[in-house]
Amino acid sequence: MENSQPEHFISLPLVSKGEESPRLPLAINVVARYWGEDIVPEQGAGVLIDGIELAERHGLACYIFKGSLKDVKKRIDQGIPPIVIVPGIRDTVQHATVVSGYDQEERRVLTYVPEPDTIGAVPELKFEHDWQQDDMTEIVIIPADMKDLMKNEELKFAKSYRACFEAERLRQQGKIEKAIEMLRQATESDPDSAQVWAQLAGIYNEQGSQQAVPCYERATSLNPRCYLAFRGVGNYYLKAKDYSLAEAYYTKAIEINPARYGPIYKNRAVARMQNGNNAGAKLDLEEYLKQTPAASDAAGIRDAISQL
Repeated sequence: MENSQPEHFISLPLVSKGEESPRLPLAINVVARYWGEDIVPEQGAGVLIDGIELAERHGLACYIFKGSLKDVKKRIDQGIPPIVIVPGIRDTVQHATVVSGYDQEERRVLTYVPEPDTIGAVPELKFEHDWQQDDMTEIVIIPADMKDLMKNEELKFAKSYRACFEAERLRQQGKIEKAIEMLRQATESDPDSAQVWAQLAGIYNEQGSQQAVPCYERATSLNPRCYLAFRGVGNYYLKAKDYSLAEAYYTKAIEINPARYGPIYKNRAVARMQNGNNAGAKLDLEEYLKQTPAASDAAGIRDAISQL
């Protein structure tokens, strides 16, 4: 990018990755500081909703909903830097990033990078393409005295998206039945939310319940680019030793985004070996090492490759 800033741009405070904590993710810390709130990170295990609630306790109002590129641009022009949930890379399945602006002429979305004088510039089509994989989750954080800006907004799936974040915390706390009940209620209030169906399916999958499959199918019918749902069905069938279906669903996830999550290639390699496709399994294991070079099992994987 040139030194001159685009017209639609918000200058955000520089926050180092070292100031990130599980209970105050970098994206939330950046936006909070932008609004003048210097929140002391809390230590210990946490999830994104912990950071959101911490921001709320410091007088900020937080909204979670299904966004759009149009809405992101609207927020930027209001002076509000939105947070979006987008695909991760290597062994991180997803992450939160702050949108700092957009370039109308080059049709690029500008994202925050925690380095001096650096921004990310993503073509709009790629941004939307990737964002759809996580059902276009958007988080808007503003001072409480600006809440009138959001008063008459139709925030799609706001109730169920918040429930997803809260249910994930319950799941990690081992409160599985409470998480399921919360998500079940969310499917009733927002039955067309792919995200809530995918998350409910994920919990059923962890329990080995057959109820996972119809929930995953509902998610993928509502969002045909729901990467985590296709990967989740693959995991379900791998555990069920239905290797043909496992391979098929992993392949669908990989077709959506081949570089999103390295470990999916190791899983598909297992399915392919069981299906007698050693050549395909070898290619998958090589891709796994390429995408996750620091994998703890790298030595064992190289041994497995040499025997295929």
